[in-house]
Amino acid sequence: MLDILVAAAENGEHAEATAWGLNAGGWVAVAMIVVFVIAIIAGAPRIIAGVLDSRIAGIRKQLDDAKALRAEAEKLRDEYARKTAEADQEAAALRAQAERQAEEIVEKAKADADALIERHKAIAAEKIASAERGAVEELRAKVATAAATAARELIAEKHGEAADRKLADQIIGNL
Repeated sequence: MLDILVAAAENGEHAEATAWGLNAGGWVAVAMIVVFVIAIIAGAPRIIAGVLDSRIAGIRKQLDDAKALRAEAEKLRDEYARKTAEADQEAAALRAQAERQAEEIVEKAKADADALIERHKAIAAEKIASAERGAVEELRAKVATAAATAARELIAEKHGEAADRKLADQIIGNL
C-alpha cells in the first residue's frame, strides 16, 4: 500500500486515508464529541460553573470592598475639604485681627508720639520762658547796678547833698 501512496504522490495525486468510512477530519470530530461527552458525564460543566461562580463571588466581593473604600475615601476627602475651609477661614480671621491690632498699635504709637512731642514742646517753652525771665531779671539787675553806679558818679561830680536828696526822691518816685 505504501507503494501506491508513493506512486500517487509522485504523480501529483493524493489519496486520502479513510477508516470505517471517515477521513482524518471526521475522526477529529468524533474524538471531540467523545471528549465532550466524557466531560459532561464527569460533571465538568458543574465544576467549571463552580469555579466561575467562585471567581464571580470573589470579584463581587472585591468590587464591594472597592465601593466601600471609595465611599470612605470620599468621606475623608469631604472632611479634609471642610477642615481646610475652616482653617482658611480661621487664618483669614486671625490675619484680620492681627491687622486691626497692628493698626491700633500704630495709631496709639502716633498718639503717644504726638503727646510726647507736645509735652516736650511745653517743657521747652517753659524752659525758654524761664530762661527769658532769668535773662530779663539778670539784665534788670545789671542795668540797675550800672544805673546806680552811673548815678553815684554823676551825683558825686555834679550834686551836693541837697541835690542828691532831690534826685533820690525823683528816682524813687519813678520806680
